[in-house]
Amino acid sequence: MTNEHEETPARSRVSRRGLIGAGLAAAGAGVGAVAGVAGATAATGVNPFAAAANGDESIDPSQQHPFYATGARQPQGGVQTTPQRYCVFMTFDMSSTVTTDLQVLLARWSAAIAQLQAGRTVGSVEPAHGDGVGADTGEALDLGPASLTVTVGLGPGIFDERFGLAGKRPEHLATIPTLPSDNLDAALSGGDLSLQACADDPQVAYHAVRDLARMARGTATVRWTVLGFGRASAGPAQTTPRNLMGFKDGTRNVSTDDEYRRFVWLGNDAGWMAGGTYQVVRKIRMNIEIWDADVVSDQQRVFGRTKIEGAPLSGGSELSTPDFHATASGGDPKIDPRSHIALAAHEANGGVKILRRPYNYTDGLNQYGQLDAGLLFAAYMNDPDHFTRLQRKLGASDRLNEYISHIGSAVFAIPPAPRKGSYIGEPLFR
Repeated sequence: MTNEHEETPARSRVSRRGLIGAGLAAAGAGVGAVAGVAGATAATGVNPFAAAANGDESIDPSQQHPFYATGARQPQGGVQTTPQRYCVFMTFDMSSTVTTDLQVLLARWSAAIAQLQAGRTVGSVEPAHGDGVGADTGEALDLGPASLTVTVGLGPGIFDERFGLAGKRPEHLATIPTLPSDNLDAALSGGDLSLQACADDPQVAYHAVRDLARMARGTATVRWTVLGFGRASAGPAQTTPRNLMGFKDGTRNVSTDDEYRRFVWLGNDAGWMAGGTYQVVRKIRMNIEIWDADVVSDQQRVFGRTKIEGAPLSGGSELSTPDFHATASGGDPKIDPRSHIALAAHEANGGVKILRRPYNYTDGLNQYGQLDAGLLFAAYMNDPDHFTRLQRKLGASDRLNEYISHIGSAVFAIPPAPRKGSYIGEPLFR
């Protein structure tokens, strides 16, 4: 919604120049292994090492992505950006109820993110006075930008009564409703703000979130965080990666500019959010030990794809369109109607697609001494109801539910990127 608000004492005006100035000041192999590969190649016709090397997976630590937009309605980085190798995701709750504190934080973050994405520090590492505290923690010095992007999200709570912004709440921004198979932990759900830092060096991503969190002290507190690795989606020239269950993930993802326009970006009718999108994040725990004990043939039926090549069980190669009507000699469908790909397919959901941009995660061992790991599921769409509709179906019937549990959930509005001299969400405060 784009209605303007009357000025209230909590929303006293702060000049753009003053905010940006404050922000910039703050930012200143053995024989057995060979035999195993040979056996896999003989059995499947696919050499897994060769398959993994087909795409261009090289990285350039000097690669950088600009933060500021050069035109209207340009999205933030970290959405359509070619997926980087690592992610640190963190959410915050506002501890201040003063609107100008939120405004200043977004301005400071914007100035700092522009510095970080260029491979620079957010201030001095060694203060001029030896007993001073460094503005930048310094652990990313000399590592380069490493394709860093930091994506800022605004949760539903930003638009409650605290900040006088209810009239500018994005049309589709609302807490995700309770869904089948949810086992949510309140400590891993929700948040007023989100930061998604992705980079090809884990220390660069960690450094960005660490220093941005320091800037939030006194204004916002950390709610929950996930450290992701091993991207579980692919961009141009990248091979489809694998999740921790060993299957390729994201084969039929949003990929073309037309699909981004149809399913991801918000149009001109979205007002101040035009060019933005919505972010849905779920922390999905995998029952790794149970999954590993299942026979591979059943694992393949659960997903509806072969494990090594990722081809649909109806035949063809990874990129072949699944034939959900194909039957085996006995008359049974080749792809189980309750398989993951059958239920998630856009053909079975009114043509709806969402952009998946997830990462694997691990939290070590749980209290039972078993692997505590899974998927940091991050997705982008122009209406969060698209995710909700898909997950209602998956949560009710997906054979994969035996092996996974949704333990965290949040939704955020992702505003468009600001132009130089402005900051994330600046139109909210006009």
